[in-house]
Amino acid sequence: MRETLNQGLPALGLGTAAVPALEAFSALLLERNQVMNLTAITEPKDVAALHLLDSLALVGLAGLKRQNVVDVGTGAGFPGVPLAIALPELRVTLLDSLGKRVNFLQESCGKLGLNNVRCIHGRAEEFALKHREGFDVAVSRAVAALPVLCELCLPLVKVGGQFLAMKSSHTEEEIGQAKAGISLLGGRIIAVKDYVIPTTDVVHRLVIVEKISPTPKKYPRRFAQMKKQPLG
Repeated sequence: MRETLNQGLPALGLGTAAVPALEAFSALLLERNQVMNLTAITEPKDVAALHLLDSLALVGLAGLKRQNVVDVGTGAGFPGVPLAIALPELRVTLLDSLGKRVNFLQESCGKLGLNNVRCIHGRAEEFALKHREGFDVAVSRAVAALPVLCELCLPLVKVGGQFLAMKSSHTEEEIGQAKAGISLLGGRIIAVKDYVIPTTDVVHRLVIVEKISPTPKKYPRRFAQMKKQPLG
């Protein structure tokens, strides 16, 4: 793992000072993964590349710095925890609907001394009721199709902020289906960036959506309605 991180972080324009904390989080993840389902990726070098380096690709691709970030559907903590480790000036909210995952993240962030992180157990559409347009940046990694993701995330973003959707490559159709809904929600796609995860030949895609006007108060809808009738 250390070798992969030492090779990959400079390729992302990052120093290697965060390597010990990234290793420590990975050890906590793999230990807890033995008793609960957090990740299907269990080889340490693959965790380093496909989770940690993939998450940290956001730093250069989106120019993250000193923002208030919400990671929607964070799961095992990606991309939020690596971002909080590598950029301690960020304020990161980890949001997930499964209490066991949130408990793991609270314990892990406590052990790592990550004072710039808060862990919230809740659904994004309910969280938005009290935290509407409260964040500079929302991020989400492979949680749902883009039309649904945008309705979950854009209401949380301030006007002038961004939603960063981490997707697999070859998602042109999904992006096309999301454009009308993004407009309804007050956003516009300003960039689609494909990138290779350092130390691998895996290509992923970042869709950057800028918030240009307030999201109408009727959004987000209930999750079942979003899935049944995606905006478009």
